[in-house]
Amino acid sequence: MKHPLLVKNSWLFLTALMIAGCISAPGRVPVIEKSPQAREAAKPLAEAKPVAKQEGDWRPESYTVQKGDTLYSIALEHGLDYKDLAQWNNMDNPATISAGQQLRLTPPPDAAVTAPLQVTPGVEGQPVAGDIIEAKPLPPPGFVKSEPKAVKLPYSDQTLAQLQKPETARTMTGPPEEVKPEVKAAAPASSIVDGIDWGWPAKGKIVSGYSESANLKGVDIAGKLGQPVYAGAAGRVIYSGGNLRGYGKLIIIKHNDVYFSAYAHNSEILVKEGQTVVKGQKIAEMGNTDADQVKLHFEIRRLGKPVDPAKYLPGPASDKTS
Repeated sequence: MKHPLLVKNSWLFLTALMIAGCISAPGRVPVIEKSPQAREAAKPLAEAKPVAKQEGDWRPESYTVQKGDTLYSIALEHGLDYKDLAQWNNMDNPATISAGQQLRLTPPPDAAVTAPLQVTPGVEGQPVAGDIIEAKPLPPPGFVKSEPKAVKLPYSDQTLAQLQKPETARTMTGPPEEVKPEVKAAAPASSIVDGIDWGWPAKGKIVSGYSESANLKGVDIAGKLGQPVYAGAAGRVIYSGGNLRGYGKLIIIKHNDVYFSAYAHNSEILVKEGQTVVKGQKIAEMGNTDADQVKLHFEIRRLGKPVDPAKYLPGPASDKTS
């Protein structure tokens, strides 16, 4: 029979040996089961991919500011919204640019991507908030409508015959007025090019045409002071003001990611930046701001480069309103 003290010491020795083995065993680590969300979060972040360019897009990734440039002129020449350009370059004030400064012409990788402007060709929309609409007067307080009233008549053959007569014969005491047929205005002339429904922005004689060699970037349409100027196609106003030298009071409309149109020398501007307009909507009144005569200078730009409006517009301007 073993001595009790020897048995107790043997048990203590075995226990210590087992504890030492757990501590010194190589390569053993606790196993922790991760949730699917934790495994997904542990994956490395994918690098941002550059935004695909339109076919034929000539625009560089950046631009060096030249003497005389403004943020507005740089945006127009590159087919961009000046507000986007300011945001991409962390500029609070569009006027704070200087010669030699590098400006990025594309959104940074972490910039929010907005859906492109969609314009359905051949569809005329309704004026949006900010347009003038005809308001009908409300009835005065306390007004109670009293006519017409329902009248109960006893049944008879005479009463039945009277009720079966035409409405005009029962209610009118004199001869009926002549009903004129409804006349609908003719749809404005249009020309759909590259998915955009184009129309003339004003009536008048063309006094200057587009010429790439002579650096004439659009067409000049002569007219009268205050004459209506219309949107050449549906889109969104991205510029409304007078900060571009040589253009006077100017409106720029973005039709999609490729096409802009510009309307210069206006006497009055009737739309605001950010406003959506439809083809043929009155957006300004013709004038001679920063010009030698009353006229509308109209440009169509593709990816910032001026193109010949005659290739997009339907027929002569003298007999078209939109």
